Amino acid sequence: MSEAKRLYIGLMSGTSADSIDAGLVEFGEGNDFNLVATYDLPYDPRTRQKIFDLARPGDNEIDRMGALDKQLGILFAKAVNRLLEEQGLKPKDITGIGSHGQTVRHRTHSAGTPEQFSVQIGDPNTIAQLTGITTVADFRRRDMAAGGQGAPLAPSFHKVMFSSSQENRCILNIGGMANITYLPKDGGVLGYDTGPGNALMDAWINSFGSKRYDKGGEWAADGKVNNELLDKLVSHSFFKMPAPKSTGREDFNLNWVTRATEETITPLTPQDVQATLTELTAVTISDAIRLTCTTGTHVYACGGGVHNKALFERLRILLPGYPLDTTNELNLHPDWVEAVAFAWLAMRTLNHLSGNLPAVTGAEEEVILGGVYFA
Repeated sequence: MSEAKRLYIGLMSGTSADSIDAGLVEFGEGNDFNLVATYDLPYDPRTRQKIFDLARPGDNEIDRMGALDKQLGILFAKAVNRLLEEQGLKPKDITGIGSHGQTVRHRTHSAGTPEQFSVQIGDPNTIAQLTGITTVADFRRRDMAAGGQGAPLAPSFHKVMFSSSQENRCILNIGGMANITYLPKDGGVLGYDTGPGNALMDAWINSFGSKRYDKGGEWAADGKVNNELLDKLVSHSFFKMPAPKSTGREDFNLNWVTRATEETITPLTPQDVQATLTELTAVTISDAIRLTCTTGTHVYACGGGVHNKALFERLRILLPGYPLDTTNELNLHPDWVEAVAFAWLAMRTLNHLSGNLPAVTGAEEEVILGGVYFA
């Protein structure tokens, strides 16, 4: 490998808490990058439930968080070490790790919180110790210290890597929550969370059995959208807030959905609720895109939601005049955009470069993100 090229590993586990994504990324000069290899380490059901339990306010949180922080740090390190083993690489071959961690709380002013804060666990001390690789983590809180919401952070990566002088572009990430990054061809950037992505759909179907998600949107396809329920859901105050804004399970969770179903007079089947939650995601995403992006903007989607056929078909219907593809068309697999983004953010931090976009997060200035844990 030439001196101009460096290997980084990005670690991502989103609000869906289904697995740890580890992406090995080679960065060259300028905006040159290559996703070399990937490794996916699924959470076992017990660990996943611990994450969801901790994400809800409850008793004994400090002890539970401390234990799970260490446990997830071990799992993040395991994902890295397995990726290195598969690729025949040693720790000295990797310049740094960018670990997003696992979000267990994200409180912003949109949730009515006087003091904003965000907590990601997955101990970076443990990751650095068990991998022998310098680790960058805790990316969100520095942006918050500068007056921002700490999210979304991926738009800075989108702007550098996906901007075009030939077309207006919108990068749509459908993870547990959904967010958009608008990249006009004449420069500039706008971005924010649009609301729930997969989180509510996943939580609802999981509450009826062992399925983690609605594969291909098949369960939703067996139901019908209930307009009374949909009206209750879209009345959430978050959707009326101006950008910059970000959200999480604090705003959108299973208890919120259950309360809305109990207040709905018309009869509902579980599949009807699933169809309505799918429609909620589709409607709020499409509303945000039409509000923010000029007609003709090319939308490139990424995240787990691209595999939901029912959701993707609804987005096509709701967004006439907006070509819709995945980031495969931009030479990056839609499942790995966020892992690559956090590898890139780690590279920025280790080179003493800022990683946030004040126009997106609301921060007062650009700042270097994260803490560095040397090997």
